Amino acid sequence: MEKERSYILQESILLLSVLFVIMASAKAQQPPPGNISATTDAQIIELRQADLWSKRAGFEAEILTGNVTFFHQGALMYCDSAYMYQKTNTFEAFSNVRMEQGDTIFVYGDYLHYDGNTRLARLRNNIRMEDRTATLFTDSLDFDRAANLGYYFEGGMLVDDENELTSFWGQYDPESKEALFSDSVKLVNEDYTIFADTLKYNTESKYADILGPSRIVSDSGYVNTSKGWYNTVTEDSRLFDRSEVYSIDGTKVLTGDTILYNRLSGEGEVFGNMYLEDMKKKTILQGNYGFYNEKTEYGFATDSAFAIDYSQQESLFVHGDTLEMETDSVYRDIKAYHEVRFYRSDLQGVCDSMHYSSRDSMVYMIGEPVIWNENNQILGNQIDIYLNDSTIEKAIIKDYALAVQDRGKDQQYNQLSGRDMTAFFRQGDLYHVLVEGNAESLYYLVEEDSTIIGLNKTESAYLSMDIENEQIKKLKLWSSTTAVTTPLPQLKPEDSRMKGFVWLDYLRPTGPNDIFRSNERRSSDATEPRQRRFERENITL
Repeated sequence: MEKERSYILQESILLLSVLFVIMASAKAQQPPPGNISATTDAQIIELRQADLWSKRAGFEAEILTGNVTFFHQGALMYCDSAYMYQKTNTFEAFSNVRMEQGDTIFVYGDYLHYDGNTRLARLRNNIRMEDRTATLFTDSLDFDRAANLGYYFEGGMLVDDENELTSFWGQYDPESKEALFSDSVKLVNEDYTIFADTLKYNTESKYADILGPSRIVSDSGYVNTSKGWYNTVTEDSRLFDRSEVYSIDGTKVLTGDTILYNRLSGEGEVFGNMYLEDMKKKTILQGNYGFYNEKTEYGFATDSAFAIDYSQQESLFVHGDTLEMETDSVYRDIKAYHEVRFYRSDLQGVCDSMHYSSRDSMVYMIGEPVIWNENNQILGNQIDIYLNDSTIEKAIIKDYALAVQDRGKDQQYNQLSGRDMTAFFRQGDLYHVLVEGNAESLYYLVEEDSTIIGLNKTESAYLSMDIENEQIKKLKLWSSTTAVTTPLPQLKPEDSRMKGFVWLDYLRPTGPNDIFRSNERRSSDATEPRQRRFERENITL
């Protein structure tokens, strides 16, 4: 009887134990009363596994230890131990924390606080968040599963197969692969580094969107920008808001409203207010559209294009429909095409095309070229100007030349023409002229007291003239010469001008800001090609 009573008691204890476990399990599946808003669709966190369950008096949480596993709306969460708060539908997880969302997102850390109502996971210490394209490292990560967005706020690092990004604050969307970084942002690639205030990055496309003041640094130079995008694989970029591209030594800078730039090729295409400066060679190229190759040092500009060479004492300002600038370690070349105008304080000119070369200190002009110096005007089919340091040394006019000197009163002009002409300058002043072939001259003979004797006309094969204080001091003619002087009272107006005479002072650039006018001549000053005129007059060139 005693044995039977003992057996019944053991069975009762065993049955009570089983009932207690069943009731505890059923309780874990019930929603906590009055703690979840009636408007939420939150689901209860499911405890799937724990080696040991316990409860302490006066402590709200259920204590779970050993291989703890939770499940909530498609996510599995693992840890070594946890506190589970059924009333608030939350839990805290400790040590070897792991969260898996499908087979796409894996998060690891030392601590996790999870809210089943908001689906917000707060992870702390040694956090690693992985998806198929990138890994995020931080010590403080909040992962909003409802928005599918993870963000950190005490420093973090995002790493993919191309780049390493660090910042104080950042967020990452595993679905769109978009990451946003701010405060001390740094993107490190094996070929360059981006320092930014705010940066957006896509781990799939590898595009970086620049949203604040930034600098891109590489072994070829650096870029300053505040807005744009950068393809970190192809290294193509589109930069806005007056971005700047510098050479590695900082002596060359390309600026524009919008710049398309590739770091690998070194090519930059500029739209709007292009500014290209070589501070070592002291040249500037500007235009509303342009192109520059930092490897070949070739620059191109059009649409209100102009160039400045400030390497000499006097700066040269050049305008043309299209400008090209080439530099190397020593020299620079500026080429201008169509409607060319240039200004220096000692020399001004217009033509169709011009080439300036620092290699031989030459300016080459073609296409109805005209130059002015002081009160002298020289024009021809082609003009080559030799510069010595900061001043003009000589000008060679080929295949027809006409030199005109304005005497400054009563529209009196000294004139000189011929096949080829060389004009020599000293300290910027014309002092000697040599004419070779078909030389003609018209000049006013003046007494020492400035009384005009008359107008002298000469014709010869060759002519040389010395000029001092803008007055003819010596004239030499040779080989079959003729000369005649006409007194002023007997001078007819038509005899005071050579055939083909034009005075084009109205086209003359008057300053750096006057190089943008048109070179169109008045109809009365329009000339036919000089070559044809010489052929009709049977004059041998």
